Amino acid sequence: MSAARVEQIRGLLQAALAPSQLEVGDDSHLHAGHAGAASGGGHFSVKIVSDRFEGLRLVMRHRLVYDAVQGMMHTDIHALAITAIAPSELS
Repeated sequence: MSAARVEQIRGLLQAALAPSQLEVGDDSHLHAGHAGAASGGGHFSVKIVSDRFEGLRLVMRHRLVYDAVQGMMHTDIHALAITAIAPSELS
């Protein structure tokens, strides 16, 4: 089930933000026994590089990511750690 969730998150982010780089990780195993894990929602991490982030503050970048996966936030995702980078910020 978690592999399907990872792929669903990946697909939603690809469609919404056309990233040049995208990593989606399932960190749920690190939170076993956590009260939020009992709800069935997973813990995920996202590292995403997108032109859409150019000139935006961190909070707006996160908003774009959350908007993309909004339909999963109350059912499949309990927590989402986001690293959102503009291409110009890569070294």
